[in-house]
Amino acid sequence: MKKALLVIDVQNEYFTGALPVTHPAGSFANILAAMDAATANGIPVVVVRHSSDRPGAGSFQPGTPAWDLHPEVARRPHDLLLEKQLPGSFTNTGLEAWLRERGIDTIVISGYMTQMCCDTTARQAFHRGFGVEFLSDATGTLAFTNSAGSVTAEELHRAVLVTQQLMFATVMTTAAWISVLEKG
Repeated sequence: MKKALLVIDVQNEYFTGALPVTHPAGSFANILAAMDAATANGIPVVVVRHSSDRPGAGSFQPGTPAWDLHPEVARRPHDLLLEKQLPGSFTNTGLEAWLRERGIDTIVISGYMTQMCCDTTARQAFHRGFGVEFLSDATGTLAFTNSAGSVTAEELHRAVLVTQQLMFATVMTTAAWISVLEKG
């Protein structure tokens, strides 16, 4: 298995913007730990940044402070910075070609939000024949209320993890993933 770590949308929007991630506690520290472990073990790191160029978009507008990568992510080494406009990291990007050119057959999902860009990217990878590892505590979300109802961050996160484990991915903690890396 040749892996790549995806660090999806760890942008200021989720810290100081309109969408503060609240669950699980410590997800950001785990994202950084996964990045550091990947780098230390020769695993490519792909940083993904979401951009919205829709007129009037309230979030992820290029050039705004909320659009910027979190400074701790931006300062860490990465092998590819990928820009996307839709939830899936494979949609209208060069991600698949980049992975295949390097013989990568497994992607590791970290970042935000669990139910949107992380879940979509994991499903896209599965559909394209990639193995998927989904870091349960290095992904995160927040509570939502809309015309369909309400869901807590914990419920939403757990539902995605359970669904991912059913078919699409191997769900594991960051510590378990790092332990596997260190054992070789």
